[in-house]
Amino acid sequence: MIRILDIAAKDLKEEFRTKQMLNSMVIFSLLVIVIFSISFGPILGSSENVEMVAPGVLWIAFIFAGSIGLSRSFVAELENGCLEGLKLCPVSRAAIYTGKAVANIVLMLIVEIITIPIFVILFNYNIGGLFLPGLVIALGTIGFVCVGTLLSALTVNTRTREILLPVLLLPLVLPVLIPAVMATGSALSGASMGDISQELRLLLVYDVVFFLVAQLVFEYVIQD
Repeated sequence: MIRILDIAAKDLKEEFRTKQMLNSMVIFSLLVIVIFSISFGPILGSSENVEMVAPGVLWIAFIFAGSIGLSRSFVAELENGCLEGLKLCPVSRAAIYTGKAVANIVLMLIVEIITIPIFVILFNYNIGGLFLPGLVIALGTIGFVCVGTLLSALTVNTRTREILLPVLLLPLVLPVLIPAVMATGSALSGASMGDISQELRLLLVYDVVFFLVAQLVFEYVIQD
């Protein structure tokens, strides 16, 4: 556990020092929100209309911003020769994967925490309760990052990794995106946890299954 946190802390310290990837993710996410707020301007006067478009707008911003971050997850390690150093460290390959995933989850949560207030302001919308929408977004983010971190390692040695990663990632995260969008819409509309229990179970099962599968296959993904 300590080694997992060390790997995650290393990535986060490097990112917070340069902010190269984080700034790109935040700017892209905010750009999506601004564009949609202008496009949907005529219907933003009604909270019901906003609740209809909010889940799609938010998750489009999260997914595409996250794809930018995930595409760079292993690039810095490769460019600086640190990936070989990580392989030589006395830690399991699963610990390397988990540390990377934890760092990516933290970065995505930061982007989401910045994006949601901007969405509330631009769409003139008041979120009643934060716990349930936050829980849904967190579970969806974990599932997205679990798959994305694995695929980022898989495509890091390819020349077209920036193009290849979204092509591979988006079809695989559809099982988490569909219940996440549906549950987010219901949570924003005032639904209780019991009303979206099926979606929450799907998200939780997806997260656990893909996290365990990724840990098992990551060793073969980063082999020379």
